[in-house]
Amino acid sequence: MKNYDEFAEAELQKLIPLQEKFKQEYDLDSFANWFYESDASILRLYNDDEDEIFFKYIPIGSYSLSSETWMWSWFNNSSAESNKSETLKIKQFGKEHNYKKLIDGTFASDKYDGWEFLATGLSILGGIGVYKVNSENLENYFLLTEIIEDKSSEEIRKIKQKIVDCENHGLGRPAFVCQHLNRETPNGFKEAFETSLGMELDEDDDFQAWCDDCEKVRSENKGWNDETMEFAKIKLVCEECYFDLKEFNQK
Repeated sequence: MKNYDEFAEAELQKLIPLQEKFKQEYDLDSFANWFYESDASILRLYNDDEDEIFFKYIPIGSYSLSSETWMWSWFNNSSAESNKSETLKIKQFGKEHNYKKLIDGTFASDKYDGWEFLATGLSILGGIGVYKVNSENLENYFLLTEIIEDKSSEEIRKIKQKIVDCENHGLGRPAFVCQHLNRETPNGFKEAFETSLGMELDEDDDFQAWCDDCEKVRSENKGWNDETMEFAKIKLVCEECYFDLKEFNQK
């Protein structure tokens, strides 16, 4: 029986040519942006010109750059993907072969381990390729299981509706506010409905807010029309910016 290092190296050597072919087939390096919807386990790669591609994924695990530790997704309570339980098959394989790195939920590691674990996941669970998502202090390792061809599906439409790329907070849900709401002078804060950060929204709802002056003009015009919209000049922000503005502008 191979020891773990021999096994991991063999699996990694299998992954390298498969991954290179996969990257070329879908031109992965051409995409500048990424977003993943953990509830649906869908990864979106895209450019600003709406050039995009969608994959179903299984979260294999994550590597913390700050603590230099690996965590398997089955062990990660904050991981929302329902299919993370698939990685328990990797753990079971580790038990059968006494491979400690495949058994322990979290441990001191380095970023190279993640690629070995992806290779192992591809071998045990199957898939079409792998992908690593980098954030400030965390690297997430995804096993891609299939490409989503139907970009007009309800599932994809909902994902695209949720995305705004904020220079302050990164990717998040969209929100809409009038031009007068800022973080310099409180101007009041009127909402389409009562909101709270992270709340679930109905399919047709968005976070929407405007200032006291906009509310006065809206009331005089008996609702939203061309004149009130011109006065408000609604702009797009992210959800976190929305609630920063709400806290500052409420009187």
